[in-house]
Amino acid sequence: MFLLNGNRLPEGTAFKDAEGNHYPQNWLNLSTEEEKNAIGITWVADPAPVDTRFYWDTNLPKALEDKLETKEDGSPLYKQVYDKATESMVDTTEQVVTKGLKTQYVAQVKDTAGKLLNTTDWYVIRKAERNVEVPSEVALKRTQVVAEANRLETDIQASTTVEQLIEVFNNQNWKK
Repeated sequence: MFLLNGNRLPEGTAFKDAEGNHYPQNWLNLSTEEEKNAIGITWVADPAPVDTRFYWDTNLPKALEDKLETKEDGSPLYKQVYDKATESMVDTTEQVVTKGLKTQYVAQVKDTAGKLLNTTDWYVIRKAERNVEVPSEVALKRTQVVAEANRLETDIQASTTVEQLIEVFNNQNWKK
């Protein structure tokens, strides 16, 4: 991106420099590097994008652990519900919790495992209701799904850094 006096200059937009000189919208595209340097325009590479699943911003990872929320005075922040009788919001006894990455990804693993197992649940129901054997390849697939879910949950909970969590996330093996 182009910068002039620390401010971003969008290409295709007219601008003026510190002395008040006006430049047309196509000037950045048509001028040479020397002409840009002469008025103080510099080029800075755009920052690398961050993975917003794990980071708020560069070097600012999201929290791994759940956080009990508090008010500014440090007292617990409770969930509120609408009370029709008083026509107002009232506190409940349940404290507001911001879910950390571990909780979010364990829930995702459970959801994925549930969806993968769902396709063969009828075999298990048939076995329970009518004692018809589950085919061995189906039983193996189900065992693999459960094992992978258990492994991932254990590894997620053992993660102490976002980088470790990313490694776990990138090494899922659901054997479809």
